[in-house]
Amino acid sequence: MREFSREDRVGAEMRRELSTLIRDEVKDPRLGMVTIQEVRVTRDLSHAKVYFTVMDRDQAKQTGKILARAAGFLRRRLGDLLSLRTIPQLHFVYDTSLEDGLRLSSLIDQAVASDKPEDD
Repeated sequence: MREFSREDRVGAEMRRELSTLIRDEVKDPRLGMVTIQEVRVTRDLSHAKVYFTVMDRDQAKQTGKILARAAGFLRRRLGDLLSLRTIPQLHFVYDTSLEDGLRLSSLIDQAVASDKPEDD
């Protein structure tokens, strides 16, 4: 059984804390419903890619810019909450995996429907 690496544990803790911080402490009214999907931390813990999704796909670019501007604040608050020597620099990336999954599921459903005999 594989143990979780330190990067995985730090990323999971950062995901939990960032979700709470964005919900409770970032006071930008343009910031809608943001979900932090995953945080991937580099091996040396100097950088972290924060994958997020939003309810409205059209808002993704604007939300990314807002989160990038709030990165310094979020990083400082993470420093208060986490017991790490250095807090990774935050890089926000829109996560398309949910959309890709829905699109693939739809394509599979269409392929299955087209394979069925028309007698059914």
